[in-house]
Amino acid sequence: MRIATYNINNVIARLPQLLAWLDVTAPDVVCLQEIKCIDAAFPVEALRAQGYESLVNGQKSWNGVAILSKGVLPLEIRRELPGDPADRQRRYLEAAVNGIVVGCLYAPNGNPQPGPKFDHKLAWMQRFDRHAASLLRSGHPVVLAGDYNVVPTDADIYSTASFKDNALLQPAPRAAFRKLLKQGWTDALKTAHPDSTPYTFWSYLRNRWPRDAGLRIDHLLLSPVLASKQRAAGVDRAVRGLEGASDHAPVWVDLDD
Repeated sequence: MRIATYNINNVIARLPQLLAWLDVTAPDVVCLQEIKCIDAAFPVEALRAQGYESLVNGQKSWNGVAILSKGVLPLEIRRELPGDPADRQRRYLEAAVNGIVVGCLYAPNGNPQPGPKFDHKLAWMQRFDRHAASLLRSGHPVVLAGDYNVVPTDADIYSTASFKDNALLQPAPRAAFRKLLKQGWTDALKTAHPDSTPYTFWSYLRNRWPRDAGLRIDHLLLSPVLASKQRAAGVDRAVRGLEGASDHAPVWVDLDD
């Protein structure tokens, strides 16, 4: 079983690239972030023609997440992160797919920092940490897949020099990510590539894709029962090189059935 996460950065504009990737790699479950459209505008029929059913938590212009599942409709569990009823940003979606709880997330970027956007990022991550802990306590097989907007360590970025003030590298978000791992979650990509973790994001600016000046900010965290079934994990880098592609590449993990 292959589970993937992909910040598509506008699903309508990049539908051809998405369909091409699905056709070649055929993951069983896909978590999409930054779909940038309302639920009614999501390309459900085009994806169904490709063999995928969709569960969508969309938002116009910004944010928005979706879960795709091959041949079966994801069973919705929740479409908001607990802890802040006033939060109207569509950044989380949770569903059951083939006996696995799938959490799809798009964490706040937090820039510029310091400031209210960074404060919101930290508050959101604290809520996410608490919810992740409750999912672990449930004992269910769970994957938390998405764009965490956190570079976990300096080894997960080509260079820290131009990012020293960026919210993605600050001590507090990194501490929140480490807290998740200490709860018992396994970082699938890091586990598969302990010595040279692949990048997942390359900015459009400053020729960073051709220079391979990337960052690792898209993560798949596995609960213990799923971690024991991990066979492989990787990044489909070639998708980032397609014309008109997202600035992220899909990340995937293969699990024993």
